[in-house]
Amino acid sequence: MLITVDPVYSPRHSTPPDQYVFAYFVRIENIGEVPAQLFWRHLKIHDPIAGNQEVQGEGVVGRSPVLEPGAVHKYESFCQLEGESGYMEGFYHFREEDGSVFRAEIPRFLMRAPPSMFPLPGFVEDDPA
Repeated sequence: MLITVDPVYSPRHSTPPDQYVFAYFVRIENIGEVPAQLFWRHLKIHDPIAGNQEVQGEGVVGRSPVLEPGAVHKYESFCQLEGESGYMEGFYHFREEDGSVFRAEIPRFLMRAPPSMFPLPGFVEDDPA
């Protein structure tokens, strides 16, 4: 499996400096020679303010897709951080038709709000009055 993740900061759903929300778009491609079903996910979330969390469970966003060779499955989800940046990484478990199970790594991906989203310490805007 080839797994790529594209995170995007969501200013509309964020309330800095307390909450930063990131959508992330996942693409899973079966680059193998046999069909496989995604049946388990395990994600590690690193938030420098709130600490580390682990999320695990069946499938992804309520589905357990079967990927034929060459097939692609895409989904999107979100993550809420207390810090303006963090990262996620983990793995999926897949089951082949013969019952064998393998693990596919979710590469670490960084989530970072744009620098313009947080004020500089001690910075005071000019009063137009």
